[in-house]
Amino acid sequence: MHAPATAVQMSRTASIAAAISAISVVGMGISLSIPLLSLEMESRGISNSWIGINTAVAGIATVLTAPFIPMLVRKVGPRALLGIAIIVTALSLPAFKAASSFLVWFPLRFALGAALCVLFAVSEFWINAVAPPAKRGLIMGIYATALSIGAAMGPAILSVVGSQGWPPYLIGAGVLGLGIIPILIAKGMAPKIGDKGTGGGVLAFVRRSPSATLAAFVFGAIETAVMSFLPLYGIRLGLGDASASLLLTIAVLGNVAFQIPLGIVSDRVDRRLLLIFCASVGTVGAFALPYVAVDTTFFHIAIFLVTGIVGSLYTVGLAHLGSRFHGADLAAANAAFVMLYSIGLIVGPPLVGFGMDLYDPYGFAIVIGGMLGAYVAVVGLRFLLSGRANA
Repeated sequence: MHAPATAVQMSRTASIAAAISAISVVGMGISLSIPLLSLEMESRGISNSWIGINTAVAGIATVLTAPFIPMLVRKVGPRALLGIAIIVTALSLPAFKAASSFLVWFPLRFALGAALCVLFAVSEFWINAVAPPAKRGLIMGIYATALSIGAAMGPAILSVVGSQGWPPYLIGAGVLGLGIIPILIAKGMAPKIGDKGTGGGVLAFVRRSPSATLAAFVFGAIETAVMSFLPLYGIRLGLGDASASLLLTIAVLGNVAFQIPLGIVSDRVDRRLLLIFCASVGTVGAFALPYVAVDTTFFHIAIFLVTGIVGSLYTVGLAHLGSRFHGADLAAANAAFVMLYSIGLIVGPPLVGFGMDLYDPYGFAIVIGGMLGAYVAVVGLRFLLSGRANA
């Protein structure tokens, strides 16, 4: 009597493992590629402004690609679409090195950004669609943890092989290409989409589930701002370079540590309330940072807790989408989620940088606290007014 159920469970586990393995390996390659490309541009004498503009093209590609993902998933299929995106990503890296003209880097960066958008949106849809409802938060927590670990390994590989010559590009392309192996193995395991959904386009899901999609936006803005400015915050308050860099390590460890525990919690409570709680903790923590001395253990603990809890906005937001939408609607919702996250990546650093210019260095914490507080206000009010229907 239990054999069919066991077989289904094993197939589901294998399907989830394939998607998580693929995106984790790709995450490793991406985290190696991004700093490598910046170092390459610097070695070619490209100005910081043009480096920033070229990097921003990837975000623009994400915004323009996301609306087409639901249609592509429906027509091509998740497995084939992921395979194509992995191949494009892997081939683009050596193409950057081969391109002698910097102008060629712009279409290459667009292609890379579009492929990465497809990779994350489709893999997250895959995991969300297959995950059992009672353990969806746990599964998304495992996914986020595996992705974070993979992303941490990329810079480590780069530090060993260096950034000069062809070796880092070929190794990076090879690592990215390895991501296709789990996808090839997962034949017949990808989720099926048999309907066109309720329509309305990707942007409609920002209105239909603001608690999740706005969580992606806020997390994207804060994540990239913290990576860019947290070490500078420490340096401007008197820390040395090594101690300031340690703050970033603590933030990353906090993000990794809280994904699975808060994912488990999200399986037992209303995820919208958990999102509001996480953002509220982040708001209080961010506004409190200016009053804590940076050279104390308490500051390190505060960074670990605040970044860890705020980092779970992404995981819990994804799980919330999976509990609300199915089939084509879930694919569209995931595309909206990735699009809002990417917009956050573009918006966050300029906002925080402007805040630090106005009130150096405490504007860093104040702007982050303001973004989280705005999220709590908007989503909390929506929750109170709409009840359980549309949040």
